[in-house]
Amino acid sequence: MRTQVGIIGAGPAGLLLSRLLTLQGVDNVVLENRSREYVEARIRAGILEQHTVDTLTDAGLGDRLHREGLEHHGIYLQYPGTRHKLDFPELCGRTVWVYGQTEVTKDLIKAQLDGGPPLLFEVSDVTPEDVDSDSPRIRFTDAEGNPQVLECDVIAGTDGFHGPSRAVVQQGSPGRTWERTYPYAWLGVLADAAPATDELIYAWHPEGFGLYSMRSPTVSRLYLQVDPSEKIEDWSDDRIWDNLAKRFALDGWELTTGTITEKSVLPMRSFVSAPMRRGRLFLAGDAAHIVPPTGAKGLNLAVADVTLLASALVRLLTEGRTDLVDSYSDRALARVWRCTHFSWSMTSMLHRSGDDFDAELQLSQLRRVCSSEPAARELAENYTGLPLDV
Repeated sequence: MRTQVGIIGAGPAGLLLSRLLTLQGVDNVVLENRSREYVEARIRAGILEQHTVDTLTDAGLGDRLHREGLEHHGIYLQYPGTRHKLDFPELCGRTVWVYGQTEVTKDLIKAQLDGGPPLLFEVSDVTPEDVDSDSPRIRFTDAEGNPQVLECDVIAGTDGFHGPSRAVVQQGSPGRTWERTYPYAWLGVLADAAPATDELIYAWHPEGFGLYSMRSPTVSRLYLQVDPSEKIEDWSDDRIWDNLAKRFALDGWELTTGTITEKSVLPMRSFVSAPMRRGRLFLAGDAAHIVPPTGAKGLNLAVADVTLLASALVRLLTEGRTDLVDSYSDRALARVWRCTHFSWSMTSMLHRSGDDFDAELQLSQLRRVCSSEPAARELAENYTGLPLDV
């Protein structure tokens, strides 16, 4: 097999990269070790920055997003007795959209299989080789068990934290990794319950953080801060709803309940790996960085990565110019660290940990954001999405 760009991983990063390259006339093949059914069922993030929405729309993937997605003009910050709205258009002129990563993936796969470049599911033993040369290759075993070799000009590793690409990059350079594990987790639930709020609610509470989100006019997505050691089987539906009602409690407002259809405990951590390139192998998305979900940055960072990478690869493969691929890692990491800091700051401001001294510091910061236009604007600009080059 021969192509220009071999893409490892059919998550949103790999599929969007394939789409952007295809629109610019660059041949590519996408390899995925899971089945299509598994990939389309993965429950992940649901908040899309303005740039992400614009990128998907410009790539011809915005029809269902604009039809079924929910545009949001702000968020609520809450602490006991107070719920304050940050108006994003007023503060920074942008909005965000609620549209699940699962739905983004479905749209990308449908476009890929509808006359797009090859997308091979259920491959195994994927191994990037000769990435320091101008003729790298990917060895893999196809779904029928046959050994294959994909010859290419460039390899894109969009295969997540556990994929083979990051290890290859780290082995070939004096790379570094940074990691922060947070002392709490999220218990997340999907419920057949109409949202009782027009915007997302980020709630600080003495017993722990709560997030009220939604997936549609009839489905809510809610989260509770819990200890990482918590077992999901210890949380009955009634216990979950009781804790959610307590953390979102506000005079004159009532939580809408319903049937919980999915629940899980999600660990919280930050991870950054540098560089994001070795020779002709480039990393994007979770293969290079992970952020806690508080700042809604994971999927959006992946989209920013592949937008930068697509432009760089098009210039390399169609013009022979290396300036953008040479600067890709530094440019991407500058934005990654800015978003990692924002995710850390949101997480630190809203999650209960430490003693009462720490709690008063958190409340002081929340009051500052809710009363200061410059502080609120800083949060709004980061939340709705920074420029690609920061």
